[in-house]
Amino acid sequence: MKYLFAFFSGLLIAVTAMAQDAAPDILIKTVTNEVLDIVRKDKDIQSGNTKKAIDLVEARVLQHFNFTRMTQLALARDWRQASPAQQKALTDEFHVLLVRTYSKALTEYKNQTIEFKPFALKAGETDVRVRTEIKQSGAGKNIELDYYLEKSGAAWKVYDIEVGGISLVTNYRDSFASEVRNNGFDGLIKSLQAKNKSGEAASAKK
Repeated sequence: MKYLFAFFSGLLIAVTAMAQDAAPDILIKTVTNEVLDIVRKDKDIQSGNTKKAIDLVEARVLQHFNFTRMTQLALARDWRQASPAQQKALTDEFHVLLVRTYSKALTEYKNQTIEFKPFALKAGETDVRVRTEIKQSGAGKNIELDYYLEKSGAAWKVYDIEVGGISLVTNYRDSFASEVRNNGFDGLIKSLQAKNKSGEAASAKK
């Protein structure tokens, strides 16, 4: 399941300036198609060049994901108990973890295609779900993929992704809560830092 979260959320990481003010479904479609086009043409990413994939993510994703909201959802009630400095540190480390996860997922893309489900934006809506479906090649089972976005100013930002009805963000909730109970917020921060350093070291070897 972690692979699915990583792979399919990684489809949403590149966007053009034209898509910034687009309706949420158009944003998702534009971004997804651009990502698939980039990966199909980039032999380095296909061969496992994680650093190149990370560079792509860093250059394009940050302004289109709400990492603070994602971290808040992952921590649930514990978020309010953390100090502002701890909240920032947790958001920074969770952001690094997710970006690295997305980047690794890009290197594993093969021949999946995306079906975009009908969507209608109601007047005044600022929090929406955009539904898509991953079409697997061969006899693989298709997978429902839903993006949750909220409007921030004139732009829509992704704050969660569901794969087969399971949330990418809240999938971390139990492990985060356990770490906070056992070692406090500073312990969780150190745990995330260790994971990120380990991922960085693994990428440097490639």
